[in-house]
This record gives sequence, structure tokens and C-alpha cells, in this order.
Amino acid sequence: MIQVMISPQSLLETGIKVEKVDSLRLFKFTDELQSNLEDLLDKNKTGSLTLEEEAELNAIGELDRIFTYLNSLLVAEQ
Repeated sequence: MIQVMISPQSLLETGIKVEKVDSLRLFKFTDELQSNLEDLLDKNKTGSLTLEEEAELNAIGELDRIFTYLNSLLVAEQ
């Protein structure tokens, strides 16, 4: 079985934005990446992901974990 991998950093340039929320600047997914994530999650629920889509979902998930952590640090500094 061939394993496909996508690096989370490959999504940084086009999939991430910094958005001002109250007095904070937080990392957020662009609307396009968020929509893509939701589509992949729906396909994952039905078990119809291709290997490439599974790799993409894993990369987005890893990026989400990283930015959730970074955003929590930014919030804690307030």
C-alpha cells in the first residue's frame, strides 16, 4: 500500500489568514480551506476518501492543532 503525505506547511501560503478578533490577531483558515476541510470531513464520515484526500485531511488536521495551540498562547497572554 502506497502512503501519500502532504506537509501541513504546504497549506500555509494559501490556506491561512490572520484575523483580528477583539484586540487579538489570531490564525484562521481561509474560507476556501475551511470549506475544503468540511467537504473532506463529510467524505470521511461516509468512508469515501481517496488516499490523497486522506493525506490532505491529515495535513489540515495537523495545521489546525498547531494553530489552536498558538492561538491559545496568544489568548493566554492577554
